[in-house]
Amino acid sequence: MTQAVLVLNVGSSSIKYQLLEVDASGGGERRATGLVERIGAGGGAPGALEHRAAGREPYRREGGFADHRQALEAMLEAFRAAGPDLAAVRLSAVGHRVVHGGSEFTRATVLDDDVLRRIRELIPLAPLHNPANITGIETAGAAFPGVPQVAVFDTAFHQTLPEAAHTYAVPREWRERWAVRRYGFHGTSHQYVARRAAEFLGRSPDRTDLIVLHLGNGASVSAVAGGRSVDTSMGLTPLEGLVMGTRSGDLDPALPAYLERVAGLGAEEVERALNHDSGLLGLAGSNDLRDVHRAVDAGDAAAKLALDVYCHRIRKYVGAYYAVLGRLDAIVFTAGAGENDARTRALSLAGLENLGIAVDAVRNTAQAHGERFISPADAPVAVLVIPTDEEIEIARQALAALAGPAAG
Repeated sequence: MTQAVLVLNVGSSSIKYQLLEVDASGGGERRATGLVERIGAGGGAPGALEHRAAGREPYRREGGFADHRQALEAMLEAFRAAGPDLAAVRLSAVGHRVVHGGSEFTRATVLDDDVLRRIRELIPLAPLHNPANITGIETAGAAFPGVPQVAVFDTAFHQTLPEAAHTYAVPREWRERWAVRRYGFHGTSHQYVARRAAEFLGRSPDRTDLIVLHLGNGASVSAVAGGRSVDTSMGLTPLEGLVMGTRSGDLDPALPAYLERVAGLGAEEVERALNHDSGLLGLAGSNDLRDVHRAVDAGDAAAKLALDVYCHRIRKYVGAYYAVLGRLDAIVFTAGAGENDARTRALSLAGLENLGIAVDAVRNTAQAHGERFISPADAPVAVLVIPTDEEIEIARQALAALAGPAAG
């Protein structure tokens, strides 16, 4: 028997959605997928919606979407026009990706007025994302009265971090009054990939120690010991950690004050630049590793530096998290670049052979997809590519939350 779940990933300027049929094993069949882009773009490029239902021609609509409510209404219209008919599907749940759950939400949680209020109170920790997530929850609640709504939090998987890993060495008042600590993100992806990697290795997740590298436009790394996150690179916000498409990752925390003194830049201006104008974009002029590789091959010194910085940061975290874990079964690459960029994978782990970590050139560059080894057959530490599937993980967790007691 399968259960239908509509998964909504409502971002700051886009909405990704999928309709899934989930079976008893936790696997799923995609009945429809869609994306609404450039919400609230104003006079810029017009918004667009693309909807794909299994066995049908793609449905596309272009035009402005002033806000998330308009975009969600357009999504519902796409289902009515191009199928499947959501009224006939009999949804078991709507699963919502919520970026920030603070310290209190440690697992997927069935939504009610109190939970929604608590998510709203967390807006200062995720001012771009949690308001959009709340709009998705409210719109879906109105569109599907009586269908359970479940929040699946990006931060939840990392709530198992020990105190030594999540505590910042800052004044007590900041920690206790303002909730300053490491939270971590991409948790749904890290959780899914860690479980799939253990299964791929033929091991029980609770007996498997992994380093998971989620390398997309946003990038993060986690140390997973026995299925539990014990350290992760992103912190209070998604800015900390690895070099990303447009985010700087780690830097000296005195930088904003320095730029205020010497350049007259305000805190908001610096924060925006570190999130939107830095990373690969700031170093190489593009946030896309494919562009960076082409520029490197053309002899562009700035692009070469950008790639070196990007891979050096990954390699440094791999060494640090190996030390945190004490032992290591596998390193796992996932997300856009992690799954598809053989060159970055090889450069990121170059020179780690004395730690038992190596990438096999033939396996790594093979035109292959899906779950696979890219390390030599006799390597002490396996190196894997495991495609992430955050939507099926959200759907699975939503159904699990309905089957057991709500948590928060």
